Amino acid sequence: MTRTIRINGALVEPAADATIVATEPGLWSVLAGGASYEARVEGDEIVIAGHRFRFDLDDPRQWKRSQSSAGARGKISITAPMPGRIVRILIAAGDFVAAGQGIVVIEAMKMQNELKAPRDGRVTTIAVKEDDRVNAGAILATIE
Repeated sequence: MTRTIRINGALVEPAADATIVATEPGLWSVLAGGASYEARVEGDEIVIAGHRFRFDLDDPRQWKRSQSSAGARGKISITAPMPGRIVRILIAAGDFVAAGQGIVVIEAMKMQNELKAPRDGRVTTIAVKEDDRVNAGAILATIE
């Protein structure tokens, strides 16, 4: 899984050949392109050779409330983002769920991912059961 970092407003992915090692809390040793750097994390900034860079992590696993779906009405389907196996179902049909509440846990490539409700609503259908294998895009549950 790749984590991107936003530095001074631009998305940056760490170089494939970079080696980053924490030497102490907030201090990192970076080896990239044959050069060695010391990076110090200070709040939401990284300091390298006297230069300060603001950053924030963009982690695709982190749930983010979407403005468009938070206030939406009508049916919304929770779909499998990747092929995998249903490990756990966290709700039942008829349950009321809040935005960000876990719905289903899917396992893919030995990693478990909890899929969350994008908005408040009542679960109308659960289309899978535990141990089912699903393809990417398969509908797992529906919320109204």
